[in-house]
Amino acid sequence: METANTFSYLGHTFSNLSLNDHSSSAFSDCNSDRSGEFTTPSSLSRRLLLSSSATDNSDDLIPHLVALLSSSIEDQKQAAMEIRLLSKHKPENRIKIAEAGAIKPLVSLISSSDPQLQEYGVTAILNLSLCDENKDLIASSGAVKPLVRALKMGTPTAKENAACALLRLSQMEENKIAIGRSGAIPLLVNLLETGGFRAKKDASTALYSLCSAKENKIRAVESGIMKPLVELMADFGSNMVDKSAFVMSLLMSVPESKPAVVEEGGVPVLVEIVEDGTQRQKEMAVSILLQLCEESVVYRTMVAREGAIPPLVALTQAGSSRAKQKAGVLIELLRQPRSH
Repeated sequence: METANTFSYLGHTFSNLSLNDHSSSAFSDCNSDRSGEFTTPSSLSRRLLLSSSATDNSDDLIPHLVALLSSSIEDQKQAAMEIRLLSKHKPENRIKIAEAGAIKPLVSLISSSDPQLQEYGVTAILNLSLCDENKDLIASSGAVKPLVRALKMGTPTAKENAACALLRLSQMEENKIAIGRSGAIPLLVNLLETGGFRAKKDASTALYSLCSAKENKIRAVESGIMKPLVELMADFGSNMVDKSAFVMSLLMSVPESKPAVVEEGGVPVLVEIVEDGTQRQKEMAVSILLQLCEESVVYRTMVAREGAIPPLVALTQAGSSRAKQKAGVLIELLRQPRSH
């Protein structure tokens, strides 16, 4: 795994972007139980209502539901739905369900050709993955590849929940590389570009987690991630500026990222954020521009010509202490002679 890189200039040292302490407020963890693509028959709804409120008899119900996971398709759907509800809000049920042997048959459901059954299986696995004790068992039961297939072929809800489940699994460092090598990164980039708001949020959060590994950063850049990141950062109404900037900042430590940012029109967008963004967004944009400009006279010239210096000067006067420091360093970089 790659630790935060450092950037030193004129006696100032920045740890990566010095932004990691803010990232948790930009990224909210995936919620449980987002399944609504299909209607539920009324007879099944009554049973689900009972299971969702069941507490006293869950110990008796869970083994019965696990047995149904190996029965007919309709029984499998019913069992997966009830397991989804039982594991929605009660951590103790997540552990009981895993201990009863539900994970392997649920993983098998994710590979189902029935889109409804696949969605229920994905959502149940997501809910079970909210319990840290279950993550290793889910991964060792072979869940990664089926989840990636659901990310590619599933319903919109299945795709979102698969992204969330992969995020949960990626929080174990040993899973990051396996998930990246499974083909998840291009699919998450596609979800970031083409999905609805919830899908974009889930994809960006999963990518942020996965891209702490260097090889996943390279995969993300090669998958064209800079295009949706720049587009989302350019749209102040997207509610994705902060998330996108954090992902971009994480990727800037690999050389491939810098020409990709420039080619996708990232420089004017970053300068605009320095001028018009929130205080946090301004600091993030300056941090990205610092890494872009640190070794390239060409990029410094581009940034200066975009009019970056006036808003940077304003930031040195009105920003946070850390933003003032970064803006000052970037101004010094941009004012250096632009030829050797």
